[in-house]
Amino acid sequence: MVQAAGVGGDGFGRAVGPGRRVRGSSSLVLSLPSAGPMLAAPVDELVLPPHFVAEPKWDGIRALVAIWPNGLVLVRSRHGTDMTKAFPEIAAAARADLPGDVLLDGELISWRDGRLSFADLPPRLNRSAATAARLAAAAPAHFVAFDLLHWGEDMTARPYAERRAALEELFADYRLGGTWALCPASSELADAEEWLTWSVVGLEGVVIKDERAAYRPGARGWRKYRVRHSAEAIIGAVTGRLTRPSSLLLGRYDEGGRLRYTGRTTPLSTAAAEQLTAALAPAPDDHPWVGRSFSAGWGSSEQLHPTLVAPELVAEVSVDVSVDAGRWRHPVRLLRLRPDLTPGKVPLFGADHAS
Repeated sequence: MVQAAGVGGDGFGRAVGPGRRVRGSSSLVLSLPSAGPMLAAPVDELVLPPHFVAEPKWDGIRALVAIWPNGLVLVRSRHGTDMTKAFPEIAAAARADLPGDVLLDGELISWRDGRLSFADLPPRLNRSAATAARLAAAAPAHFVAFDLLHWGEDMTARPYAERRAALEELFADYRLGGTWALCPASSELADAEEWLTWSVVGLEGVVIKDERAAYRPGARGWRKYRVRHSAEAIIGAVTGRLTRPSSLLLGRYDEGGRLRYTGRTTPLSTAAAEQLTAALAPAPDDHPWVGRSFSAGWGSSEQLHPTLVAPELVAEVSVDVSVDAGRWRHPVRLLRLRPDLTPGKVPLFGADHAS
């Protein structure tokens, strides 16, 4: 655990019985986990055993929101980036609405035209305060809270059920609303299955948590089940060699006839690689991606060195609902090749990526 810069160890809150927390002297210092927030491991089947609960998975930016008794507020990303200036409306709401000595875990989201709009969020980062304020006014962000890590005392060692009860108490005691939303939670499988139908408004799936478990910063102690759909895309390049492809770089044509990059698949199976070796053709000299660089993505800044191929082969892939500026944000899984489809039959770039 690391203490935020510029914050001393005096004047921090303490818990007073089971009820409302108040400020007071305490040796317990509100600190943020140096390992980052607790994470979830992907699963391929939605199961909700006894003592487990499900929560909707939001298409936003994971964030920790902290406020100290002296009024200092910090909005921090999963990777430790200070986003306070990027989301001034969240910082202002924290000062206005939250008691001092609180640390929340949750998701920053934006809502536009009846659905979640992830695309509104990244433009806030690495901008001037004036630009961030202008963007906040045009498309205000909200914070969906799903865990309470500190309220007058460190709560990470407590089981989820106790942290959840305290989070609900915080929302009730301080009548939080507007900028703040309490993430739904349920132990009923029927509720989790219903949330999966909300992908049309941008929900990614569900997160499954053990009610008996402590909060373990940086550990993948939760489970996540994503809504997935099939979609078609054109194979524009591969990692590895043409004779032994490792993964596929996919694209779709835009309205102007340009082949735009849409995402990369997970590593190919041996059988799929052999099938592709027989089907792929070398790239022509006028391939639209000549001279273009590609990053590995998925949280990595590593640069790829792909082998371009003739953009003639269509693949059917499994994707989730998270799309950023026309690209699938998360890994794509190859389902099969579609020799029955020509590139002209693939939906245009920026069209509905889930079909």
